[in-house]
Parts: sequence; C-alpha cells; structure tokens
Amino acid sequence: MGKEKIKFICEACGAEYPRWQGKCDICESWNSLVETKVENIQKQTYPKEELKTDSLFNISLKEFKRVSTGIEEFDEVLGGGIVPGSIILLGGEPGIGKSTLLLQLGENLKINEPKILYIAGEESIYQIKLRAQRIGVFGKSLFLFSETNLEKILNLLNKNKFDLIIVDSIQTLFHPDLSSGPGSIAQIKLVTEKLIQFGKTKKIPVFLIGHVTKEGGIAGPKALEHLVDVVLYLEGERFGDLRVLRSVKNRFGKTAEIGVFRMTEKGLIPSKEKDIFLKNKIEAPGSVVSCIVEGTRPFLIEIQALSSKTIFGYPKRTSTGFDLNRLNLLIAVLKKRGKIDLFDQDVYLNIAGGLKVIEPAIDLAIILALASSFKNKAIDKDLVSFGEVGLLGEVRNVSNLEKRIKEAIKLGFKTVVMPYQNYGLKLKNNQIKLIKVKTIKEAIKICL
Repeated sequence: MGKEKIKFICEACGAEYPRWQGKCDICESWNSLVETKVENIQKQTYPKEELKTDSLFNISLKEFKRVSTGIEEFDEVLGGGIVPGSIILLGGEPGIGKSTLLLQLGENLKINEPKILYIAGEESIYQIKLRAQRIGVFGKSLFLFSETNLEKILNLLNKNKFDLIIVDSIQTLFHPDLSSGPGSIAQIKLVTEKLIQFGKTKKIPVFLIGHVTKEGGIAGPKALEHLVDVVLYLEGERFGDLRVLRSVKNRFGKTAEIGVFRMTEKGLIPSKEKDIFLKNKIEAPGSVVSCIVEGTRPFLIEIQALSSKTIFGYPKRTSTGFDLNRLNLLIAVLKKRGKIDLFDQDVYLNIAGGLKVIEPAIDLAIILALASSFKNKAIDKDLVSFGEVGLLGEVRNVSNLEKRIKEAIKLGFKTVVMPYQNYGLKLKNNQIKLIKVKTIKEAIKICL
C-alpha cells in the first residue's frame, strides 16, 4: 500500500484534476470540484507464467445457465432470466416501485432454498418489513442488512454465501477511502466498481437501485451505465397504475424489450393484456391508434392530441411521452405539406398510459391526431395507422409491418393506414383493409 494523495474530482462528470480550479473543462460546471483523498497504489509485479487463449469455436455454454426471477415479464426483459455474476442497474423516479419489484423478485426467485441479501441504505428494516407485509412477501429467503459503509458490507459478503445481492440504493453507499460524501460521482463509481469486482469474482448477480435525477440520468451522470451489464428503467405515471419495465442496455440479451405491470395493493402484477394501453379509449377528435414494436413485442397505443387557439402571442407546445423537438418538426411538416397551419394554436400531445415512445413509426398517427383535433372531426375508432414522416411530407416505410398488422387484426381493428412501400409484406388482403398512402396530405384526405 502506498501513500495517500489529493485529487480534485468533478461531482458533475467525474473528471479528475491535480489541483483545484473554478470551472470543470469537461462539463463546464462551476465550483463542482471536490477535494478527495485517494490511495496511491504501488506498481504491481506479476509472476512469469504461460499465457493461454481459448478458441471461440471450442468455448462451451453448458455452464452458462440463467436463473428465472419467477416473474415472467421480468424474465422477458432480462432476455430469459438472471445471468450469474451479472450487475444489473434498475433506475426510475422515486416512488415508482423499484424497491417493491425487487422485494417480489426476492420472494419468487427460482432457486432451491435461495439466500438473498437486501442492503437497506435508505429505509430501516422495519419500513421494509411493513412494505413486505402489505404486498404479501413473507421473506424467508431475504436477509436484511441496514448499512451504508461499503467496507462493512464487503466484510459481510466475504464471510457469508448469498445467491443474490440487492442494493437499495447505490446513492447511499460510501467507501471510507474517499473523503467526498455519499451520492457524489466519485463515491458512486468506486462503490459500483468494488461491487462489480465482487460479483464477477464470486459469480453472484447484483441488483443496484438508482434514482433518476432531474436531468434524466440514473444515480447522477450516465457514467454509471457504462460500468454495469444491464440497465433497466421502470417508467410510468406515478399516480397511475401502469408501469413499464424497459431494457436500454443488455449484454446478455436484446435491448428495447419491455415488460408491462399494474401497480396494486399486492405489488406489481405482470400484465399480458394485448389492449392494456387502449383500456380507456373513446372515439373523439384528436384520438388515433398506432402500433409500436418494443424488442420483439408489438403494442397498440393511443395517441392523443389537442389543439386550442392560443390566448398569448406565442403558442405553447407540450408533449408527454414523445420528443418535443420531433413534435415541433411534425407541426412544421403539417403546415408546409398538409396545408394545416397551427401557428396560432396551443398544441398538447400525450401517449396514453404513461408510455415513452422514441420510434418514428408513430409519426403518421401524430399527424392524423393533430389534423383531427384541429378540424374537430373524429377518426374511425377501428382504424390503426403507422409510418415515418419525412420533411417532404412523404410517408416512409417502417420495420415489422407484418407484425404490426397482425396485432391490429388480433384486437379486431378493421382498417390500417400505412406506407405505400411495404417491401416483403405477406398478408391476405381479406383479413383487414389496407390503405396505402404516399404523403400525409393523402392520408389526411382519406381519414378525415
């Protein structure tokens, strides 16, 4: 072990400096550098040994076995279950249900007589017990440890054998070797690196809970997401009952998979209802149904738009569940190519159910919803539309056309408004009416 030395670490981005300065050169934050004592590790010497490599062809996956969470929707998002030694980060806003979901995981884990350590950094063990009683978790396999000092936690882990570790939350843990407080970028990175090293060495999966900040990053900057194997987000409207578990990074499976849950008094209940995002839909101006594909699964969703004459000089634009910049672009295309001018209209857009959508396949549905609200004329409730919209007002092709159409057929929809360039589409025309359009002007004329 060597001497201690002083470094100055930016709390905003984690950049290191040998001396203090007022502004971070990397993220341009002012007064964010914090004096931190770090240990100067001496150079290690390695014994001479024969280095071996393995052929990719000869590597066997017989020992690679996933562990089921006991929650079907959770398993699908993870790619089939938990991989031994994997580090999984679960993020979401405070109160969205992260701790509840992992308590249920501890109860349902498909291991013979599992032993799970729940590190409680935020709540007391009595608060956790009260929540467990409320959602029906008995917790015979769950062992609670109320501690935030990482050295004590690692000491416990090295003396006991656990099948799974849950950390609630990563912001509360600290390592005594660093002088910065819990929650700082330096502490979060060091604590996470130590837990990753332990989990990988012992082949024990570790779940880290991280709160989403105002800027949208888990546990602070995005640097933490690069360290872990899997990044999951739990999304939804806090006062609604729908929750969406989304995979945005997965080294062991497909990304962009989602699992759908309902928040009840008994915790998060997995939902397999195909029309879960259409439950409260009514036929009214501004409402259009579209279809998205998350991972391998199609979902029909409701797009709601409202345009109202502004009472101010500058019209307001608000979007929930969809990128506001993309909405502004579609409004401009609608004016130029669709001849519908919203310059004096306040525009509000909502993806019903608390879902967040980034794929451009819903562009056409948004255009139709805006036109429907502006003209105060409802679109047929049995109609589904999807297609990407370009700057020239053209409706461009999207992926998984067949999958989207088949999902509309399953739920009883009768008409699909879709792009004209449907390459490779194999579908019997008598199953559903297909209306193929080349431009948004043509789509608006047909639907309204």
